Amino acid sequence: MSTLWRWQALGPYAALKAISDRLDQDDEPIWLSSSVFGEDTPDEGRLDVLFGDMPDEDAFCAHIGLNAASTKGLDITLQPLPEEDWVRLSLAGLPPVQAGRFVLFGAHDRENLPQGKLPIEIEAGPAFGTGHHGTTKGCLIAADELEQTGFTPSRILDLGAGSGALAIAAAFLWPKAHTILASDIDPIAVDETIENATKNGVEARIGAFEADGFNHPQLETGEFDLIFANILAGPLEILAEQLAGALAHDGVAILSGLLEHQIDTVSSAYARTGLHVRSQTLIEGWAILTLDRRAA
Repeated sequence: MSTLWRWQALGPYAALKAISDRLDQDDEPIWLSSSVFGEDTPDEGRLDVLFGDMPDEDAFCAHIGLNAASTKGLDITLQPLPEEDWVRLSLAGLPPVQAGRFVLFGAHDRENLPQGKLPIEIEAGPAFGTGHHGTTKGCLIAADELEQTGFTPSRILDLGAGSGALAIAAAFLWPKAHTILASDIDPIAVDETIENATKNGVEARIGAFEADGFNHPQLETGEFDLIFANILAGPLEILAEQLAGALAHDGVAILSGLLEHQIDTVSSAYARTGLHVRSQTLIEGWAILTLDRRAA
């Protein structure tokens, strides 16, 4: 096994959060994972970026648009990280996350869960969606609120499923749903979705497969009552017509992966298809949009 390397930056939290947001928007990251943490005061923070091998630091900084000016005031180091230290770091940095009635947790926290919550076990891994990112958390809250309105979807799609957290949540919220599909362009994410569905006892209810957008036989027939699409603003715009076409007339779409300043552009793309924003939430600068055809 190759040695893990950690690029770490210490400094003002706001500056580190801005860098973290740029990392989150990368479609083809050259790193394994990244995490931003607050330190003793709101103005202090730590950003850790993990690599599978020693990276070219200059190339990494150039790739995410960092230069001497944007890193001024930051204490940056790059060093190998022993495996046992990374395990400790990941466990300490990823506590259970509460989102509405849900709590997402890793195996290390099985004995420390709050009462009265719907638990979803998701380990930190290469696929996106442990609940620690504002978009996943926001989609879970939106789904929870939707269920409490009495909405009862029969066919559900988690497009760009990542870890499968949203598909698993849907299986818990709507036990009578006839079909729950989870697709992702990344085969590793598909494998993780299947693994996580099995951990949570809903593997028989979720069909997971690799697909680029809606280009898959299982996505070309029938309409979905609920579609999750937690991806990025660009792909959300590109897929607007296809997503609207795949949504039942009285269906609901929950979109995320877009930043606050991208709300107007994305919502306009969907308005042109007849889907309109009925509610929106901002979490950590990320927007979660709930759309249907009745909110024009």
